[in-house]
Amino acid sequence: MTSLMLKEALSAAGCVATQLARDAERYADLGRKLRTTPLRTALTVARGSSDHAAGYCAYLIMARMGRIVASLPMSLVTLYKSPLITRDTLTIAISQSGQSPDVVEPIRYFHDGGATTVALVNDMDSPLAAAAEWAMPLHAGQEHSVAATKSFIASLVAGARLVAHWQRDPELTEGLEALPEALRAAAQLDWSPALEVLAPARNIMVVGRGISFPIALEAALKLKETSALQAEAFSGAEIKHGPMALIEDGYPLLIFATRGPAQASLVQLAAEMRQRGARVLLAAPANVAERDLTLPTASTPDLDPIVAVQAFYVMAAQLAKARGLDPDRPRHLSKVTKTN
Repeated sequence: MTSLMLKEALSAAGCVATQLARDAERYADLGRKLRTTPLRTALTVARGSSDHAAGYCAYLIMARMGRIVASLPMSLVTLYKSPLITRDTLTIAISQSGQSPDVVEPIRYFHDGGATTVALVNDMDSPLAAAAEWAMPLHAGQEHSVAATKSFIASLVAGARLVAHWQRDPELTEGLEALPEALRAAAQLDWSPALEVLAPARNIMVVGRGISFPIALEAALKLKETSALQAEAFSGAEIKHGPMALIEDGYPLLIFATRGPAQASLVQLAAEMRQRGARVLLAAPANVAERDLTLPTASTPDLDPIVAVQAFYVMAAQLAKARGLDPDRPRHLSKVTKTN
């Protein structure tokens, strides 16, 4: 029987097509607002998978728009009641449900203080959508699986759309339009070699760098949630600063070597870790001969993480089954998490 997680992951291409067909004028208006507003500070507000999507959006903003972006520690607003300066600030919240008070309250605080507030949210009737100046729907539809898949992919796409309209970059815009087909192709890739390595595993390091690091974070979270696998995510630049002490014969590493300036160092890292006895799963595009898993590519490298996580999700759902677990019923977890 196919899990809800797998069904919803496979539906991501259709959700993305729906999103891209809607709200074009609203994104264009938001892009104009961002270009004409003096923004000295940019913040993201999110938890869990949504925070990983926020990290991807932040990377695009910093790389393409030159704005420094920080992840807001929400407790500064919700618990410490810190007097934060909100003027000339762009604050972006990402959430599937839009229900958690520790995401809603900061957006309300920054909105009331005159910041430009944006919510990328799946539930447009949620408190988060009501609190933000700009509520941008994900159009992922209702998600039944506890582990978010299609809504995460839709969040990545919405963040990239925001940046594309802010920058007015035709290449990024055209790349977004081609994503539904690229996602369908990504879902058909064979990542079964990963099952042999990970089904008996007790722990794993998931590695990325640069724009692929948010995907490593998301992959590690999903391996914990759905396969009860102790997974930690690290930047490829951090492995030798301590985490390498964990490496022993057979220790599994999943490395996301997407296209871009960081790819060569990740391929080299894979070779070094193999020499140290690690069981490496190098996920890289088809032109990388050393790969163990084939990473899909989009029409532009900045969108590669979106199709990469699609391929991973299919494998992750299969892995849970291989480990005798139900990916739709992770232990101790529920669909909506409300924290303060």
